[in-house]
Amino acid sequence: MSSSSGRCVVVGGGLVGLATAAALSRQRPDVRVTVIDKEPQLAQHQSGRNSGVIHSGVYYTPGSAKATNCRQGRALLLDFAADHGIDMDLCGKVIVATEDSERGPLAEIERRGKANGVAARSIDLAELAELEPHVRGVAALHVPDAGIIDYPAVARTLADAITQAGGTILTDTAVERGEERGDVVRLTTTAGDLEADAVVTCAGLQSDLVARAFGVTDLPLQIVPFRGEYYQLTEDAEQLCRTLIYPVPDPRFPFLGVHLTRHISGRVLAGPNAVLGLAREGYRWRDVDPATLKRLAASPGLRRLASEHWRTGLGEMWRSLNRGAFVKALQKMTPDITTTDLAPYPAGVRAQALYADGSLADDFVFHETARTLHVLNAPSPAATSCLSIGERLGAAVVERLG
Repeated sequence: MSSSSGRCVVVGGGLVGLATAAALSRQRPDVRVTVIDKEPQLAQHQSGRNSGVIHSGVYYTPGSAKATNCRQGRALLLDFAADHGIDMDLCGKVIVATEDSERGPLAEIERRGKANGVAARSIDLAELAELEPHVRGVAALHVPDAGIIDYPAVARTLADAITQAGGTILTDTAVERGEERGDVVRLTTTAGDLEADAVVTCAGLQSDLVARAFGVTDLPLQIVPFRGEYYQLTEDAEQLCRTLIYPVPDPRFPFLGVHLTRHISGRVLAGPNAVLGLAREGYRWRDVDPATLKRLAASPGLRRLASEHWRTGLGEMWRSLNRGAFVKALQKMTPDITTTDLAPYPAGVRAQALYADGSLADDFVFHETARTLHVLNAPSPAATSCLSIGERLGAAVVERLG
């Protein structure tokens, strides 16, 4: 395109979509930016249903999109929060090995963290007891770069920036179809038709379905929903966690395990586990979507994943159905916690990309055509990374607009 201005539609009003629209509005003020979201309010799913953690980048493979965007995004996020008065706290975290077999994986996390420029160091048990008196383990890593923030406030502030720059935000607007015709992308939505010179889709749990609605049929993956269930500690039990307390994660999965995190609200959250969701946005066991079940049943990748890791899956389901089992997982790090210390808290659902060979995507995944950019896999640390991802996607749109 060679015009001096243009039109861009961003599909998805979560943190990544809003950050992309805000970045584009700043990079090219002459571009007319429209954000559409199918929900009545913005940031209703992954962006608004998480533990609120600012990730440090300690876990991710050096050089990966996760590692690069997390470190850059964290720095941008801290500046953004300071500039706009958004609540945050760099409280730090401890990653705790509870048995000798976890010492090696913990050392690998420290190595990755240092390669990514993360402030992280091994601490002895005396220092662990000073940081978190109720935690027990055989080794630990202290990561002062980690923290907590009010992500819904970040989303609201980004939305304000978009509208103040002249952009438009349309809620209750779902994409039904998109078609590239020459220099124009035509979108059919539940609120009417739109035209754009470029489209960015950041649809989270719906990302693969939205990409297919735009005619992308050669996707190498599908989105599988994993429900993450949380509890909150009762007020009497909140003293069991001062900062963020994490186990050593299973390196076979892109999940961090059940942990304790102090929320920006002051409450302490316990979780999440990772249970296969029966609906794309199924936050309860009784939330069942026949179309989702049909896709899951027909998925060769899910069958391969289940055949290899069925014991792990059953364990996650058991912890979901049995509070005592959930507490037992927490007691490996915090033995003083009991079932009476847990109170209900809303669940979240993670959009996890799964390949046909049964492997889980362990990095951000993007797909592009001549006029569209699709964010296919952006799980944690996408919230921390949103401003960095947004800058990159905004720049890619500017390049398309000429």
